[in-house]
Amino acid sequence: MDKKTISWVVPCFNEEKVILETLKRISKVSKKINKYNWELILINDGSTDSTKKTILGIKNYPLKIILLSFSRNFGHQQAVQAGLDNCTGSASVIIDADLQDPPEIAERMIEKWEKGYKVVYGQRTIRRQENIFKKFTAFIFYRLLNFFSGIKIPVDTGDFRLIDRTVIDELQKFSEKGRFMRGLIAWVGFNQISVLYERDPRFAGVTKYSLRKMISFAIEGLTNFSRRPLRLATFMGFFFSSLSFFGIVYVLYIRLLTQNWVAGWAAICMTILLSSGIQLIFIGLLGEYIGNIFFETKNRPLYIVEEKKVLNKK
Repeated sequence: MDKKTISWVVPCFNEEKVILETLKRISKVSKKINKYNWELILINDGSTDSTKKTILGIKNYPLKIILLSFSRNFGHQQAVQAGLDNCTGSASVIIDADLQDPPEIAERMIEKWEKGYKVVYGQRTIRRQENIFKKFTAFIFYRLLNFFSGIKIPVDTGDFRLIDRTVIDELQKFSEKGRFMRGLIAWVGFNQISVLYERDPRFAGVTKYSLRKMISFAIEGLTNFSRRPLRLATFMGFFFSSLSFFGIVYVLYIRLLTQNWVAGWAAICMTILLSSGIQLIFIGLLGEYIGNIFFETKNRPLYIVEEKKVLNKK
């Protein structure tokens, strides 16, 4: 009976300092779980350092390596999708190259997969080397996402997970360009379960996610998976309109039926500033949704592979 194949999918962007150690640890895990064949999909997401050169210089690696080199930097989520589009395994383990997510956890994921689970996602219990601000914003983001979205997206997770071929095939049917993989995988459904683990510090190098990128990623996740923010805007509009109506009635009552006058220019100015600020926020939110529609209608490819190479073909 032929062995099943499991594919590693590893997005890489400027990982020259860590990629060899990453491949070393992936190799050890693959050798240990020898009842499966393994392949390694490396996606060079437009790296500007020697990541590609380092990978091409690898000799006598025990696994078949498929190297996909993008024509430029298209983004992490696009790199993940490219890896899934090119893998041949019965399941795939998605993992970043920075070694914050230990490859050794894949063994526990496979155990769950063998019991029939189609998605086994890594759930972080400890996030080492991350500052308080990042931990706090991540905590808020996942809970806001679940509040606004119509589906339950596991909290405290990233893209580190094992997904079955059934799920991979379903993901390939999706045509949207705004890719938020952990949300799409949750939307697909099937039996899903978590594996708890402690997230390690980066082995080397620096994070590729700046504050701007994290904010952009959060907004994309929220706007791609729910209309509730738009409904919240409608609710807030009705709320403040009602409040204004009762305020007008109150002012007219005081003016016409009593000898008093409602003073307070400061309060009026603050109210105007508050309502204007809320309006601008929701106009910006509406702009995000319109922007999503704009990019979807262009129907551009999700990514462009400049070069595909098979190394150490087995």
